[in-house]
Amino acid sequence: MAAFRLTSPAFDHDDDLPVRFTQDGDDVSPPLTWEGVPEGTKELVLICEDRDGDEGVVTHWVVYGILPDETDGLPEDLGDQALVSHEGFELYQGLNEFDNSGWTGPTSAEDRGPHRYFFRLFAMDAELVELSPGATRHELRKAAEGHVLATAEIVGIA
Repeated sequence: MAAFRLTSPAFDHDDDLPVRFTQDGDDVSPPLTWEGVPEGTKELVLICEDRDGDEGVVTHWVVYGILPDETDGLPEDLGDQALVSHEGFELYQGLNEFDNSGWTGPTSAEDRGPHRYFFRLFAMDAELVELSPGATRHELRKAAEGHVLATAEIVGIA
């Protein structure tokens, strides 16, 4: 079986995040794909964080309720709804640091210098059924405690 990997058709690991995924562009969520989901995975969870902000970690995207047998990726522009139905699968988007469901892209790097955006995909050994649409990163992490089987990551720079 392949190693658990998270990639994007729009950017390479440690490469620039295309402008269309930032607030200077269309501010839409980037497409992501994964492979090598560990055996026993019941749910996938995605969190994207900027770890280079002056104010500490800033959460830009929270996605959960992803069932591994329903999809092997997220399309570009999932929108800003807390409950997303897309081509045969459903998932939830939680609240990011800006109190929005869905993706909120980075602001211009010209004003603050480049930041790293860590997209982390967590393979869970249980479905986080107690979480409703619109959960926060903190609620998600609390529910996920003790259930993470593996983590895959890709980093975009903006």
